[in-house]
Amino acid sequence: MKKIAILGSTGSIGTQTLEIVRNNPDLSVVSLAAGSNVELMEKQIREFHPSIAAMWSEKAAKELADRVADTDVKVVSGMDGLLEISTVKEAEALVTAIVGMIGIKPTIAAIESGKTIALANKETLVCAGHIIMPLAAKCGVSILPVDSEHSAIFQSMHGENRERVSKIILTASGGPFRGKNKEELSHMTLEAALNHPNWSMGKKVTIDSASLVNKGLEVMEAKWLFDVSLDQIQVVVHPQSIIHSAVEYADGAIMAQLGTPDMKLPIQYALFYPDRRPLAGKRVDFFELAQLTFEKPDIETFRGLKLAYEAAERGGSLPTVFNAANERAVALFIQKKIGFLQIPELIEDSMRRHKVIGNPSVDDILAAEAETYEYIDSLSLG
Repeated sequence: MKKIAILGSTGSIGTQTLEIVRNNPDLSVVSLAAGSNVELMEKQIREFHPSIAAMWSEKAAKELADRVADTDVKVVSGMDGLLEISTVKEAEALVTAIVGMIGIKPTIAAIESGKTIALANKETLVCAGHIIMPLAAKCGVSILPVDSEHSAIFQSMHGENRERVSKIILTASGGPFRGKNKEELSHMTLEAALNHPNWSMGKKVTIDSASLVNKGLEVMEAKWLFDVSLDQIQVVVHPQSIIHSAVEYADGAIMAQLGTPDMKLPIQYALFYPDRRPLAGKRVDFFELAQLTFEKPDIETFRGLKLAYEAAERGGSLPTVFNAANERAVALFIQKKIGFLQIPELIEDSMRRHKVIGNPSVDDILAAEAETYEYIDSLSLG
């Protein structure tokens, strides 16, 4: 029986992780954490019987405790709660599916307590890769990627000599606005941005896909996960989302991982690595596909990707500012207080005014996040 903890159990990745648990009786959930969705967390507690559950909101934790008072589950809250969830003695692995920089400290705590990390929280490596990767190496802990693209790269490197990697080919669907120009983007609505052609994801990630910011964050992640330079990472737009990413080697050979757009595959692969378990779902039919196409990303129109490379190149605390500014900008877009093209504008503005810290501590990272939030909030947009 493999015992796991899940940070972000009520979100898209968290709920799909629990689907995998349902279909694999040798998986057991020992702890769960979420933000404020008390109703769904109560259902998860009653189905999966964790020993401890956390809510980010203290108010939500109190409500949850009242609702599950007839069970043996311990209910905790806030950052202390997340840290407790992540270091539960029985858990062998932690699925970090929580959104935001609040995932950094629990991931560090889990690494220090020897847990395998199934990583779906982008901010952990985008903002703190220089802390996380050396710590994982020191503690002998595996970090297994859950993002479909990074899982594809990981699978394409399996059994190969990583010193012979020439290039990582990071594929992007192009999102719902692929091929549009700036004039067209200036009129794009929230509803249009959320209409992704291939993937079913949360609002924030779907909008990040539309702006190509998501691909920029993945570039930063790949740099740390696979220990490559930025000029070894090539983003390629692949509208069909069948090739999830690929790796080119020194001899010119390219290894790629293909499959239908289904997040359960990379989640399950991370949970059972190196085993491959049966997984129900649609299979790739090459006759039905007929063709796979590829395009160069338009980084002048979709400036989020260009700014991501700039932030990653400069490094230090700048990736944190990039990420934090995007989080705030996307929230404003969801609230319909700004237009779609104001997202990269706010990111660039925040990056330009920030004084970069070269080797930031976790406290420095959180301070840079707070500073960026404060600046954007001071603009009184909308």
